[in-house]
Amino acid sequence: MTDPLFARGVGLAVVLIVLVKVVVAFVVLLVATMLMVWFERKVISDMQNRIGPNRAGPFGLLQSLADGTKLFFKEDLLPDRADRFVFRLAPLLAVVPAFLVFAVIPVGGVVTIAHHVVELQVADPPMGILFLLAMSSIAVYGTMLAGWSSGSKYPLLGSVRASAQMISYEAALGLTVVTVVLEAHSLSTRAIIASQAQHVWQWNVIRLGFVPFVIFLIASTAEMNRPPFDLAEGESELGGGFNTEYSSLRFALFYLAEFMNTITMSALAVTLFFGGPDGPGFHFLRWLWPILWFVGKTGAFCYVQVWIRASLPRMRYDQLMDLGWKRLIPLALGWLLVVAAVNLSAAWGFAVIGGGVVAAVLLYQSIRVGRRRREALAAAPPARGPGGPPLRAVGPGGAGS
Repeated sequence: MTDPLFARGVGLAVVLIVLVKVVVAFVVLLVATMLMVWFERKVISDMQNRIGPNRAGPFGLLQSLADGTKLFFKEDLLPDRADRFVFRLAPLLAVVPAFLVFAVIPVGGVVTIAHHVVELQVADPPMGILFLLAMSSIAVYGTMLAGWSSGSKYPLLGSVRASAQMISYEAALGLTVVTVVLEAHSLSTRAIIASQAQHVWQWNVIRLGFVPFVIFLIASTAEMNRPPFDLAEGESELGGGFNTEYSSLRFALFYLAEFMNTITMSALAVTLFFGGPDGPGFHFLRWLWPILWFVGKTGAFCYVQVWIRASLPRMRYDQLMDLGWKRLIPLALGWLLVVAAVNLSAAWGFAVIGGGVVAAVLLYQSIRVGRRRREALAAAPPARGPGGPPLRAVGPGGAGS
């Protein structure tokens, strides 16, 4: 699929339309991020029986603007031992990928402007999914370089921990995205939406059996460093984490990137699994209904993210890494193999599913036998020599362990 805007070549009108789309997407996403900050505060305060922001503007709607203004005029600190160039670059590496990811997400159908058919998305490259994965990888550099360039130990530890978390869960997230690509037979986000447009039962969340969507939801939450996976900001042992030494506008960029990623990941989940802007419409204002469907679905996912943040406690770091490497990645890889086999033929699908069940049963049995042996050894009384103290276990090398 190619963008119909460029079907008749590139002229002045086409260039102006592209520029307008870029500006509109930038402004809409920036305003949506400000509203997301207000929305999260309001929803959490409502769940905790509090009022929330209610002073700045009607219903506190201008509170995010007030906070941004305050951060803009605060003193911009630069540590003496910091790498100046990298320290200034890291916030941009965190916030720019969030803008670029949103650029390839369709927010509506098509409209006609100046005799040109225009898709309601900034760009529709044929390798849009690869672009999304590349941008999510670049965001890791912003986190890592922010802690390294600060010249302080605690931000460095926070950045290493956050980077390991993001890279670990990006593997599981990437496997779920590959599963969607296999089902849609295309890397274009517009084509992925078109493959789900026939009926609600064609949405990938149903066609793929819900499991890839659940993995995507958990992995995206962990990659965004949102609760219960917000271990990048372990206040009890790391201070503020990788952004401890930041202040003023640069701190605001990290703060902006976190909430902007919430919107973009919610929009990406809608695109990959819930048909994007697809939904029933009416004969009048046909171009408006897909936009409303997209906004409604994305808003629902943003609410789920806030709900998770208000409900679940923070995990330990070892639990976080065990969940990613020992559970989500094997499950995502196994489900990918099943989807690939089913797409190949029904016989291959049954063969892979049967083999996976047998392997899972054998693995479970081996783990259970090993656990029983360890418990039996721990409960057994220590062996004693003739009239002497308990004997120590001797390792293979002959040394006492």
